[in-house]
Amino acid sequence: MHTPDPLDPSGGHPCWVDVASSDPETCKRFYSGLFGWQFEPEVNGYSTARLDGEPVGAVYLAQHDQARFLGWTLYLHVTNSEVAAKYIEAAGGAVLSGPVQVPDMGYLVVAKDPTGGVLGFWETDLGWHFATGRPGALTWAELNTRDGQRADAFFAGLFDFRQEQIGDGAAFDYTTWLRNGEPLVGRMRMGAQFPHEVPPHWMVYFGVDPAVGTDALALRAAELGGKISYEPFDSPFGRLAILEDPTGGTFTVVDTSRRSEPRSAVDDPYDD
Repeated sequence: MHTPDPLDPSGGHPCWVDVASSDPETCKRFYSGLFGWQFEPEVNGYSTARLDGEPVGAVYLAQHDQARFLGWTLYLHVTNSEVAAKYIEAAGGAVLSGPVQVPDMGYLVVAKDPTGGVLGFWETDLGWHFATGRPGALTWAELNTRDGQRADAFFAGLFDFRQEQIGDGAAFDYTTWLRNGEPLVGRMRMGAQFPHEVPPHWMVYFGVDPAVGTDALALRAAELGGKISYEPFDSPFGRLAILEDPTGGTFTVVDTSRRSEPRSAVDDPYDD
C-alpha cells in the first residue's frame, strides 16, 4: 500500500511556546522566579521572555473569547500556513484562528487536531530564533490524546514524521515522532490516570539544572504561588514533576541527567 508523501516535509519542529494568562503580571513574576526569565515590555499585551538574552517563550493576557487557549500552547513550524490550514480541515481537524499575519513574526494558525489537541503553527520569518534543550527552556513536548493512532496518522500526513512505539501499544502506548533519526515531539495515549473530564492536550517540558534538581525546583514553584500537580518521580526520560503556575498554566519540568531504568519494557512512567 502506497503511503502518500507528507505535505510539509521540512516543517514540524517546535518553534515557540507561550502561555495565556488571566493575570500576566503574576504569571511573569512566577516564571522569573522559577527559571530566571527576563521579560521584554509588553506589545499589545504580549511579553516575550528571554533567558541569558535568548527568547524562550512569552506570556500574554487572555481575552474573554480566548478561554480555550488558557495555559501553555506549543507551536510547530510550517512552511505555508494556508496550505497547513487547508490540510487540517480536510483531515478532520478544526482551525480555531488564522492564518493571520503577525508583524515581523510571520503567519499564525491555531488549530485542533482530529483527536482534540489544540496546537499552534507558525510560518516564521527568516531569522527566527527560539532557545531549546537547556535548563529553563523547552526540552520536550507531547500530545496526550485518547486516540493515538489517529493522531499519529494526522501528523505523519502533515509532516515528515516517523513514529516509533516505545511501549507495547496497549498498556503503555507512547510514540516518539522523529525526522532523520532526531526525536522532535511525542504522543501518549491517555489512560485511566487521566480523569474523563481532562481533554486531549499538549504538555510542554522545561529543563531543570542538575545542580538545582527537580525536587528543589518543584518546591520553589510552590513557594512562588504555584502548585505541584504531580510530585517528583523518576522515569526513563529523567526526574519529572508536573507543576501549575498561579494562573493555571500546567507544565512539566525534567532533569534529564536523572534517568532511571524502566521496570519493564512497557512501563507507563506516569503510573505509580
